[in-house]
Amino acid sequence: MGEDRGVSPASARVLPALAEKYLEYVRVEKRLAERTVALYADDLRRLADVAEAAGLPLERLHTAHVRRAVAQMHAAGRSPRGIALILSGWRGFYAWLGRTGVVAANPVQSVRAPKAPKPLPKALAVDAAVGLADFRDAEDDPWLEARDAAMVELLYGCGLRVGEIVSLDVAASAEAQRDGRGWIDLAAGEAHVFGKGSKRRAVPVGAPALAALRHWLLRRAESGGPDLAAQPALFVGRHGTRLTAQSVWQRLRSRGARAGLAVPVHPHMLRHSFASHLLQSSGDLRAVQELLGHANITTTQVYTRLDYQHLATIYDAAHPRARRK
Repeated sequence: MGEDRGVSPASARVLPALAEKYLEYVRVEKRLAERTVALYADDLRRLADVAEAAGLPLERLHTAHVRRAVAQMHAAGRSPRGIALILSGWRGFYAWLGRTGVVAANPVQSVRAPKAPKPLPKALAVDAAVGLADFRDAEDDPWLEARDAAMVELLYGCGLRVGEIVSLDVAASAEAQRDGRGWIDLAAGEAHVFGKGSKRRAVPVGAPALAALRHWLLRRAESGGPDLAAQPALFVGRHGTRLTAQSVWQRLRSRGARAGLAVPVHPHMLRHSFASHLLQSSGDLRAVQELLGHANITTTQVYTRLDYQHLATIYDAAHPRARRK
């Protein structure tokens, strides 16, 4: 907590009497730890700086003063989390002033910290993703190897969600459509899936994925478990039951490690890689949106940031003017 708040530039400031009374209240009546009280004191020193700059006592500050202070902290590089912690301390102080009848309204009540930027989805480099898709483990059980290779091809080659992968059936049926399950059409080279909101979409399946699927379907009947004739699921476990999302996560992480990838791989990382690599090559944001099944293009636009990040990395590594000391 203290690290996010940082060190006050006015740490030696003598606090106003109201602030000292509040600290006594949280120390004695609320019985807060000394470390927490010290953090509150640091927050109040900042607030005293704001009041001094405004030429007003603490009890006469308005929301506009608080908003200006937030803008200044943000411009100075303080993190949204750090600002939120400081505002929380100020909000508690004014709530106490309100209960004791010193102020009529809390000037911090409606003020919120800036939103923290959303982290970019993690995508594999093109060579790493292709290497994983091409990886074949001669030491693995041939049945598991065929199944897992087909799953990787669909995750990276089609950008499917893990939930869409495990809900795929071998073929179309009235039951599958009724229950929102997808299916593979090998003849047409398409995967029909039901995404979020039960929205159906058809995704093209490339030649390597089709080859991997055909190989898996030949192996699928060799499960050693019960007869799979009545099991519609495309991907099954050794006991002949539909594979779970958790099993796909575990198998993919293991496969990534065996393939020599430096980072732990999960299904959504391959979906991100599919979208990022396709956008880098085509620049067609609308097409990527349709293939991913995003209802709103703003969801897809995060991949333009990934694309820019990729270009920025190349620039920093290659352009003479980018080599700053």
